[in-house]
Amino acid sequence: MPQTAEHLWLHRFAVLTALATLLLIGIGGLVTSHGAGMAVPDWPNSYGYNMFTFPVSMWVGGILYEHSHRLAGSVVGFMTLVLALWMNGRPAAKWLRWGSVVVLALGLVASTSAKVKLDNVLFLVGTGVAGFGISFVWPRHEAVSPRLARFGLLALVLVIVQGVLGGLRVTALADWLGIFHGTLAQCFLVLMCAIALVTSDWWARLKAESPPVAVPAKVRRFLLITTLLILGQLALGASMRHQHAGLAVPDFPLAHGKVWPATDTISLETYNRSRNDHREFKPITARQIHLHMAHRIGALVVFGHVLGCLLKLRRTMGAAHPVAKAAGVWFGLICVQFGLGIWTVLSNKAADIATLHVLVGAASLVTGALLTLLTAAWSGHSCPLPACGQERPPHAPGAGL
Repeated sequence: MPQTAEHLWLHRFAVLTALATLLLIGIGGLVTSHGAGMAVPDWPNSYGYNMFTFPVSMWVGGILYEHSHRLAGSVVGFMTLVLALWMNGRPAAKWLRWGSVVVLALGLVASTSAKVKLDNVLFLVGTGVAGFGISFVWPRHEAVSPRLARFGLLALVLVIVQGVLGGLRVTALADWLGIFHGTLAQCFLVLMCAIALVTSDWWARLKAESPPVAVPAKVRRFLLITTLLILGQLALGASMRHQHAGLAVPDFPLAHGKVWPATDTISLETYNRSRNDHREFKPITARQIHLHMAHRIGALVVFGHVLGCLLKLRRTMGAAHPVAKAAGVWFGLICVQFGLGIWTVLSNKAADIATLHVLVGAASLVTGALLTLLTAAWSGHSCPLPACGQERPPHAPGAGL
């Protein structure tokens, strides 16, 4: 059975939110690639202005990238809020109403302080009033699925935590918070893409229309391990960007002219004397070199694992099976990602190439995660999302798997 109009629009909105999240990660990549992470030194304001009233005339240089990242993050946060409320149905009206009352109260309290600017007060009061009014006309449909509704709330919690981490990265001047900020962004993208998948009509028809070929447990575990390895590799990449270790080794395929670079004091002094890059203000350290080399080794491990997944899926499910074909696309993404990593080094970490490297890495992680979810569904085993349960009628979006 086809989706109802309501479920169809929910799925489309979930897809749009996932695409907006991918765009947000790309803008974040531009921020780090251009070294603009501290271009706006305060938060949640921007140079004392409410971020939504920050004058466009001041969007110059690194401020353009950093402020655009903040605005894009706010858009994704708002879309996640709408998606979570939408998936929770009738109860969401009450949550929206009382949440708006809290925001309105905060605005009224803020108006009594001389330290809070008028634009911030008006923003809080306006948001509270708008939310309170909308709560009375919020659709009264039932929740899409109890478990899927809970995952919508999880997404909302994650996007709030993500925003706070980004703000603390600025106010606390802590690079290490940026590592968690970047890694959590990848996890959030995976969750949004999974929600988009299980709300689709295609997912509802998947088991009935596809050959009933069970995926062996060993293959499913291998897929999961490979996906986690990609997440670890992306976390290493985030560590490199935030510790400015991206060009700690500026050559390829060798590393400072050797298979494994020396990191003794004399060698480090030599590397730093020959270095000529205005973007890297601190001297190269042995730790940065080791981090860079770990990322290179991780790339080889991920390459081998994804190739192994492709071969295993073709052998167990046949080359014509949709999952095996998707694994071919996955391997193609890893090959592109591998090439972009090399290009990033040889281009002296050009901002556009480095950002594209981040985006393809995110797409590789999402592909692995969705493949893991699909193989669990095909095998008839429970998966972490509600589509695997019987809480919804047969043929309903997200049911029957």
